[in-house]
Amino acid sequence: MLPATLCLVYQHLSRLAPMAKATDAQKNVTPDADGIAAAAQKAQAGRGMPPVHQWNPPHCGDIDMRIARDGTWFYQGTPIGRPALVKLFSTILRHDDDGYVLVTPVEKVGITVEDAPFVAVDFQRKGDDLVFETNVGDTVTADAAHPIRVERDADTGEPAPYVLVRDRLEALIDRKSFYRLVELGEVATVDGTDWFGLRSGGEFFAMIPAADLPD
Repeated sequence: MLPATLCLVYQHLSRLAPMAKATDAQKNVTPDADGIAAAAQKAQAGRGMPPVHQWNPPHCGDIDMRIARDGTWFYQGTPIGRPALVKLFSTILRHDDDGYVLVTPVEKVGITVEDAPFVAVDFQRKGDDLVFETNVGDTVTADAAHPIRVERDADTGEPAPYVLVRDRLEALIDRKSFYRLVELGEVATVDGTDWFGLRSGGEFFAMIPAADLPD
């Protein structure tokens, strides 16, 4: 169980935030939450991910924390510049039916996620598999349990590719990685329609109808 509960984290950051905003020179400085992160990391059992799917604590309300589309975490409008703190928060993030929450065994708080909570910043081709790395250090192999999907903007047709990292938490595949993926793509028939897509983990992930590919 985490000794530093989310409500206490919220209260601590709330006290520190005014100090960070009080000085112009500090406007981009993250409130110092190293102590909170260290206490939480020390209390985590083993090296695996916390079993957040097993926790059903009371909701403490929403806090002014936001994950931007590029993967940057903000608290009260200020980027959280401590990678260890961002990593800690990412391990206790959960996607419930009514939104995203940070959760511990005793409480949970809601946060805002602009798009996907993670960004896939790189990938490697390992044999027939595509192995992605996220901005918070997770690695995931695209397969039946971790599918790749693409949404297309209704107005522009611009594709937005995602890969499922874990438990309803996706990573937006960044542009440079997507361009590299396109070079690995192929056309296959799915339900009678030709699609351009990717193969990994023994699966074919349809991305764009082959008819929509440029000549």
